[in-house]
This record gives sequence, structure tokens and C-alpha cells, in this order.
Amino acid sequence: MGMSFVPDDRRVFADLTVGENLEIVQRKNQKAGIWNKDAVYDFFSSLRSIDARRAGFLSGGEQQMLTIGRALMTNPDLLLLDEPTEGLAPLVVKLLEQQIRKLKEAGLTVLLAEQNQSIALGLSDRGYVIDNGVIRFGGTIQELLENEPIRQKYLCI
Repeated sequence: MGMSFVPDDRRVFADLTVGENLEIVQRKNQKAGIWNKDAVYDFFSSLRSIDARRAGFLSGGEQQMLTIGRALMTNPDLLLLDEPTEGLAPLVVKLLEQQIRKLKEAGLTVLLAEQNQSIALGLSDRGYVIDNGVIRFGGTIQELLENEPIRQKYLCI
């Protein structure tokens, strides 16, 4: 249906290799798109060198790149990212921020659920503050930053 989801717990197929994790989501009758295994390896170059490694032996950052790559293999119109930087080393967080920005700039719609405010505010056009399942604010990032009560209560900035 044009949507792909990257869960916060990554859910790689631990017994499959990196390459097999990517290949398993590719459908034979899928419309042609820009994302294939080579495109994912160009996007996350470090995955190419570990193509034959079992996913269960990857670092958290490598697993996150693989999970995003696997989602891209479906050539989505909408990419849902749930806490993509959670628990990752700062260098990996920076890399993911850069790559997510590239996806956005290429025209892919990205819905990002992220607690890292710096990343979320830097990547987003619109922001929503959700508290106990209730949307407490919705608007542009500029409107969010200008809303003093919301900033103080929910963002601590």
C-alpha cells in the first residue's frame, strides 16, 4: 500500500545474512522503483562489506541501517520511523540523521516518532506533541518553538 515501517526494536531476521534480510522483502511483481539491494548498499555503504554476516551478529547501528534499508527495498511512498536513534552511538545517530534528511530531500514522506528533540526538530517540517495518547499540539516546527506553554511543559526548552 506504499507504506513501510521501521520499528523501534529493529526486528532483523537474526539467522539470515544482511543480504538475505534485504532480499526477503523484495517482491517479484513489485513495480520498478529506485530501491534495490545495490541502492541500499550505496545509501548505507557499511552494509555492503558485511553482506554475508548474519544479522544477529550486527551492532545496534548496523541493525538499524539494515532495518531502514529493508524498509526502503519496498520502494515506499511513506516511511514510518519509530525511534530510529534510540540507544545508538552518537556517530551512528549523526549518520542516520544525515541519511533521513537525504530521504526527505529526495521527496520521500517520512513520519518520524523520535524523543531526541534535536534530531526531530531538525528533520521535521511539522511537529506533534503526544501525551498519554492525546495530541497536545500540532503545527509547524516554528509554531511549536514559538509556543511557550507547550515548550516549557513538554519540551523543557
